[in-house]
Amino acid sequence: MRVLHVVHQFPPHFLGGTELYTPAAAQGMAERGHEVAVFTRSRGQGQGLATDCEGALAVFRAWDGDPSPAARYAASFESGYLLAVFDQVMAEFRPDVVHVQHLMGLPLAILARLRRARLPYVVTLHDYWWVCANALLVTNYSEQICAGPRGYVNCTRCAVARGGAQAALLAPALWGSLAWRGAALRRGLADASALLAATRFVADWYAAHGAPAERLRILPLGVDRPENLTRTRCSPGLPLQFVYIGSLAWLKGVHIALEAVAGLEGALDLWVAGDPPTDLAYRERLAAPAGSHVHFMGRLDRAGVWRLLENADVLLAPSLSYETYCYSVHEALAAGVPVIASNLGVLAEAVQNGVNGLTAAPGDVPAWRAAITRLVEEPELVTRLAAGTRPPLDVAAHLAQLEDVYHAAVGDKSP
Repeated sequence: MRVLHVVHQFPPHFLGGTELYTPAAAQGMAERGHEVAVFTRSRGQGQGLATDCEGALAVFRAWDGDPSPAARYAASFESGYLLAVFDQVMAEFRPDVVHVQHLMGLPLAILARLRRARLPYVVTLHDYWWVCANALLVTNYSEQICAGPRGYVNCTRCAVARGGAQAALLAPALWGSLAWRGAALRRGLADASALLAATRFVADWYAAHGAPAERLRILPLGVDRPENLTRTRCSPGLPLQFVYIGSLAWLKGVHIALEAVAGLEGALDLWVAGDPPTDLAYRERLAAPAGSHVHFMGRLDRAGVWRLLENADVLLAPSLSYETYCYSVHEALAAGVPVIASNLGVLAEAVQNGVNGLTAAPGDVPAWRAAITRLVEEPELVTRLAAGTRPPLDVAAHLAQLEDVYHAAVGDKSP
């Protein structure tokens, strides 16, 4: 089978959940004997298309300038150079099935191309971008969780809040573009052979917002615990080791964890792994409550993440918005590390309060401080919660199920 992955960004220039999953899934399918390629947007001056091989993968990197956020949004409506090179890649690679990972910054006309060619495609719902242009379901004007479009009036307000005074002058045009975008993406989801959600919460959310329920399939992402990983923590008499792993962004609630730990006098440490924030004001906000308990580690490679989990007692996941999977939580559970998580969306689905971790209200610093204090004062509870962790689906099982999805799509070429 010939499988083409389409994704908005690809390593090494970009790293995130989608960017980590796509090469892993593509390489995994290649190892299972399929011919696999990736089409992605890259950075560069002018326009161009480069092809290189990464292991068994052919990677087609197209660029049309180095887009700003506004240019990435505008690219959804274009049918120029990027669409032409996509047509070129399609003609050269001749896929049997296309796996659409993400289309941010790419022309939505790609979906129409696949439809006209009667070429089956599947979509992985990595975030909420197929309904929310922000992708995160958080408003720019109030920083609150959004319930989704309401006639696209609220979406227009969001775009204006992000674009400033100049965007306010374009509000009617923005409303029209958002409504057009919504209709195009609803059609794109309806025409897909399968819509893959990593969690029940995401599947239910998309079904409630117009995605065809009969196409939705829950396929958890795969996590492999290293064979040589040995848990050494939960040691009596030693400070309890809390860890945070991920983006140091406001939506991830890192400041909630730091404020909850600030001033605690119990025996604990908090290790924070992730790139420093690009927002200087938020970087200063994180530094303010960081006392001697807190240690910033910067970005870790995959081996470093597993070493940190090997020596951790508890992972903190204080997100303020809806996740769609959260790799760090599932990797912690794979390592036998209990989690304190926001009682929100997929985190509440993965972490059962009192079984494999504790949950706390998102953004509620006293509630987070109480949960952390409880574990510091009751180390035997940490041991019980660790015993309640269960490993998630492994990579081999995920790939086997994904391969079944591809076969079903190829066998049914009429969306």
